[in-house]
Amino acid sequence: QVQLVESGGGLVQPGGSLRLTCVASGSILYINSMGWYRQAPGKQRELVAAITSGGTSNYADSVKGRFTISRDNAKNTVYLQMNSLKPEDTAVYYCNANVRRLAAPGSYYYWGQGTQVTVSS
Repeated sequence: QVQLVESGGGLVQPGGSLRLTCVASGSILYINSMGWYRQAPGKQRELVAAITSGGTSNYADSVKGRFTISRDNAKNTVYLQMNSLKPEDTAVYYCNANVRRLAAPGSYYYWGQGTQVTVSS
């Protein structure tokens, strides 16, 4: 099995910063893409940012220039540095990873349990 555990969420004032961390563990051979999604109340889950194992990243237009995704392949960890936060960034943030497991064919997507980010004064 594979587990993804997020941390780093919380309450922050507009203009503030937070850093989210997601650690993958379990029977992992290697991880292809890793990413962050978010879901606000009453809205669909949306991609925030994603990064390949080679370091190529892409971002939602709404966070470009404010958020930075990075990863440490040796630690099976992905980060999301969020700066200049806005109230509209308030959501539950989920980690996602495409994982090739040990002794198992194919690659599968796994999700973390989510971490709440609230931007409010």
